[in-house]
Amino acid sequence: MIFLTALPLFWIMIAASRGGHWGAWMPSSISAFEGTCVSIPCRFDFPDELRPAVVHGVWYFNSPYPKNYPPVVFKSRTQVVHESFQGRSRLLGDLGLRNCTLLLSNLSPELGGKYYFRGDLGGYNQYTFSEHSILDIINTPNIVVPLEVVAGMEVEVSCMVPDNCPELRPELSWLGHDGLGEPAVLGRLREDEGTWVQVSLLHFVPTREANGHRLGCQASFPNTTLQFEGYASLDVKYPPVIVEMNSSVEAIEGSHVSLLCGADSNPPPLLTWMRDGTVLREAVTESLFLELDEVTPREDGVYACLAENAYGQDNRTVGLSVMYAPWKPTVNGTVVAVEGETVSILCSTQSNPDPILTIFKEKQILGTVIYESELQLELPAVTPEDDGEYWCVAENQYGQRATAFNLSVEFAPVILLESHCAAARDTVQCLCVVKSNPEPSVAFELPSRNVTVNETEREFVYSERSGLLLTSILTLRGQAQAPPRVICTSRNLYGTKSLELPFQGAHRLMWAKIGPVGAVVAFAILIAIVCYITQTRRKKNVTESPSFSSGDNPPVLFSSDFRISGAPEKYEVRARVLRL
Repeated sequence: MIFLTALPLFWIMIAASRGGHWGAWMPSSISAFEGTCVSIPCRFDFPDELRPAVVHGVWYFNSPYPKNYPPVVFKSRTQVVHESFQGRSRLLGDLGLRNCTLLLSNLSPELGGKYYFRGDLGGYNQYTFSEHSILDIINTPNIVVPLEVVAGMEVEVSCMVPDNCPELRPELSWLGHDGLGEPAVLGRLREDEGTWVQVSLLHFVPTREANGHRLGCQASFPNTTLQFEGYASLDVKYPPVIVEMNSSVEAIEGSHVSLLCGADSNPPPLLTWMRDGTVLREAVTESLFLELDEVTPREDGVYACLAENAYGQDNRTVGLSVMYAPWKPTVNGTVVAVEGETVSILCSTQSNPDPILTIFKEKQILGTVIYESELQLELPAVTPEDDGEYWCVAENQYGQRATAFNLSVEFAPVILLESHCAAARDTVQCLCVVKSNPEPSVAFELPSRNVTVNETEREFVYSERSGLLLTSILTLRGQAQAPPRVICTSRNLYGTKSLELPFQGAHRLMWAKIGPVGAVVAFAILIAIVCYITQTRRKKNVTESPSFSSGDNPPVLFSSDFRISGAPEKYEVRARVLRL
């Protein structure tokens, strides 16, 4: 419904004013359309004792004092008026009945202003009333929109035009209201000061799309060409809706990333970029960028944009996927195992996209997975052949990383078949090659002599380890013609293994083992033996085994390189000769 503004009441009945005082009552303001007319209602009063025969009156424009020579709008005595009002003004009221209502026609903008009435009862009984009416000449209807229009809530918009011209009555119609609602005409309503208005109402439920919509009202006067239009833009308040945002973003590590969030709302929203509850950036704006420089995998994740104003909120998320090369793989699992056990090795890494993971040993691929971050390798019933160095390699299109790890397989000693004894002249050399893990102890037993020589007796036994192989060499003299039985025994915490070392031919096999260079070495050995025998016979009984005090340096019989048949490497040998 329409609410008319309550203003001070100036228009009262004459009966209430019978008190013998000069006074006038008229609307403080009144409006009319250009080209139409306006009737300014007016009542006045004077003291009862005056009782004039004839009552005259004068209307002035913009000033109440005659000495200022204001323009005369209407004068009952002479009908002489200012040129601006010639043919435009006439009195509608009966001055004798104290009614001073004035009619102005063919209104133009220059007629807008203040209008004063002066009562003339003859002689000195003349009085200019301070009360006046301000005339406003308009050319647009007045559209009244509520201070707050909220989307989804019904509103009432009114169109009000003055209806103070008795000769021309306005008719109202709405413009641009399609889809909003059907208007309801209230008709002619009287205001508190005695003026009249025509009112039309429009009820509708606005949407966010109606924001900024121009709604118009037209006032027309039948049988004339007079038409007046007024417009009002709807300021519809509505909560934010995020309308612009990146889809999922992929970026290479080290690159620059720009995330955009744009929202539609009225009033503008507070936009906030967040990640894991942490505010990264915020501002009151319709669009907000989040700039990320030199992104790393730490920036990978989900980013949220929150838009909010006094009428609601909206939020959306975007995923940022940072592409990067695999990290150095980590290996978790068994690295030491006992022969026969099952070994489980887990190789894992992190990358984007997920890598190709491969485990290999000595260029042989043992397991591989594609686009996975973990690779589980199962080795059932491991053997010594599984011992060694392994590599886990992770790769994608952005790079490759690798990690080496060792698998140690522990097992009981195994004496290899290349173990043997060989005689050359009066010297016997016994080679015992043992494969085991952990490193075993090795002893040479001569059952016929009831003698056992351990590897710790370095005067007679030389040992060297290479990988899983332990090679021990025992050197005997004086037994080339009738060599004794020699048993090699090796043990570790997983078991004991013994083997009687076979003898090979003293000449053919020995030379085949040591080669041409070894022949020279062997010749040096023979010379050294002769010297050794000479020296030892002078110092002690030849029937006793040689022994050395802790302060003596054992005599060096020879020093040279030679290769023992079946030994995998070339050893530096410093051997002692055990004479039995």
